[in-house]
Amino acid sequence: MADEKAPVTIKKYANRRLYNTGTSTYVTLEDLAVMVKNGEDFVVYDAKTSEDITRSVLAQIIFEQENKEGQSLLPIAFLRQLIRFYGDSMQMMVPRFLEQSMSSLTSQQGKFREQITQAFGGVGGFGPMEDHVRRNMEMFEKTFAMFAPPFARGGKPDDGKPAGDKPQSAGEMDDLKRQLDEMQKRLDKLGGKE
Repeated sequence: MADEKAPVTIKKYANRRLYNTGTSTYVTLEDLAVMVKNGEDFVVYDAKTSEDITRSVLAQIIFEQENKEGQSLLPIAFLRQLIRFYGDSMQMMVPRFLEQSMSSLTSQQGKFREQITQAFGGVGGFGPMEDHVRRNMEMFEKTFAMFAPPFARGGKPDDGKPAGDKPQSAGEMDDLKRQLDEMQKRLDKLGGKE
């Protein structure tokens, strides 16, 4: 692939400023977020040590995006489960699983957008989207349940019964309903803006 572009080099200086060597300009985390959204590849190096710090800068971008009103993508339960995997024997499998999940989601993005358009283009019902979200949540819960020890899934290590077989508490169901209501409100806002 001769026409594949090399990633743009970004240098991060001690004063926390980011310098795009491709355009010879200083950039912000927001500029880097736009580059990611546009499919532009970049690597970030510490200007003093030449250490590759791309991962920490991308994590910073996610942190900034999560703190914007109405922009959060990562549910609290997901973040807690992710934290539990640090230092766990299954830690090495999580990145590959997440990459595959995101690849699958990206490949299905067109179909998903079509479903959203159908769901909101008509009467405004949530039916197809609600089913899609529910199926995805079930898939993620089942997958993470396979990797987590029983006590991390709400069971006790010595009760002999897999935690995945236990019914969800009313609080968890209420939390899911609240999240769906919040999503409905956000989608209603988006539908009103267009």
